[in-house]
Amino acid sequence: MKERRTIGNLIFDTLNILALILLMICTLYPFLYIALGSVSEPDLLRSHEGLLFSPLGLQFDAYNAVLSNSMILIGYRNTIIYVVLGTMLNVMLTAMMGFALSRRGPLLVNGIMFAIVITMFFGGGLIPTYLVMKQIGLINSWFSVIFPGLISTYNLIIMRTHFQSMPIELEESAKIDGANDLMVLFRIMLPLSLPILSVMMLYYGVGHWNAWFNASIYLSDSNKYPLQLVLRNILTLNSTDDTLVGLGSRKGQDMNEIVKYACIMVSTLPIVMVYPFLQKYFVKGVMIGSIKG
Repeated sequence: MKERRTIGNLIFDTLNILALILLMICTLYPFLYIALGSVSEPDLLRSHEGLLFSPLGLQFDAYNAVLSNSMILIGYRNTIIYVVLGTMLNVMLTAMMGFALSRRGPLLVNGIMFAIVITMFFGGGLIPTYLVMKQIGLINSWFSVIFPGLISTYNLIIMRTHFQSMPIELEESAKIDGANDLMVLFRIMLPLSLPILSVMMLYYGVGHWNAWFNASIYLSDSNKYPLQLVLRNILTLNSTDDTLVGLGSRKGQDMNEIVKYACIMVSTLPIVMVYPFLQKYFVKGVMIGSIKG
């Protein structure tokens, strides 16, 4: 039976669509401006006023300068290491902990879960965390960037709820056939959890890709800096001199702003290109991990 729509429904839908279109424009236009500005002629862009909908001239000197900067390439290498290693550890430990806390048998599960949830509202603070990292010898190491956020409480709750929603008969039948808990998790639960695992990979991967604060605190060796920290030094501290080497003093000065735009594009495009491949799992994964039963 076709639903009958009233004038009020049509007005609401129209206003809702217009609001979403406006929000989309406000979200996408800054990215479009930076993309177009990064390939524009510096002098034309500097004298331009108002909105920008096409490149002002066309040049790729800024991208050549950025991609020839050794610190940018080192930052890319480090970020890829942090994303791959960190996401693997994040997803594996979150799945294992979520599975353990979703079981009905172990004692004190509710108490442990309550203690974990408290960490969403209260933390030890930056200085105690730094002292702990120093005490265990992780200062200025690769793992100092990965370990502090190894398991997200929010993601753990989603994973635990997902495992609780799966039929208990799957586990019981596997254990009758002689499977232990690890076999149940890795051979039965995880293969049936690809949507939720994709969501976890997206959450953790984007988090590692955008992370820079922990690295700025725990790392003193610039050869271990992630890409976002290198980008911060270029954008916030205006340290584009190394990037502009080889362009000449006058041209380098003119391209200062364009190089910043190119840095933003170079650091943003890879993670943006990954999202469409995981989008089909995103809504389904969040829903099955947020609704019990």
